[in-house]
Amino acid sequence: QVQLVESGGGLVQAGGSLRISCAASGRTFSSYAMGWFRQAPGKQREFVAAVSRSGGSRYYGDSVKGRFTISRDNAKNTVYLQMNSLKPEDTAVYYCAVTLDYGSRSETHYDYWGQGTQVTVSS
Repeated sequence: QVQLVESGGGLVQAGGSLRISCAASGRTFSSYAMGWFRQAPGKQREFVAAVSRSGGSRYYGDSVKGRFTISRDNAKNTVYLQMNSLKPEDTAVYYCAVTLDYGSRSETHYDYWGQGTQVTVSS
């Protein structure tokens, strides 16, 4: 089992940047691909980004491509999401999750989830 704890969320002005983190417990962190999802009030959970087990491959949802960067540090059991050029529509609770199915954008393929961290972008 993997436990995930997100941190680093907060309030930021439109156009600003924020980096959120997700720390994982367990010695099997490098066995999993990692992903970030987000959920805004009244909306379905949305895929944001994913990174392969080694960190050498990554892909993004269309709404964040070119603005967000996912990375991981296997020595620290941590995955990051660097968010630049933030927009009010990026406001959501951001969740990290693990999967053995790198390449999937479906939340049903992710096995363990963190509790989420709130990101609010003011206009």
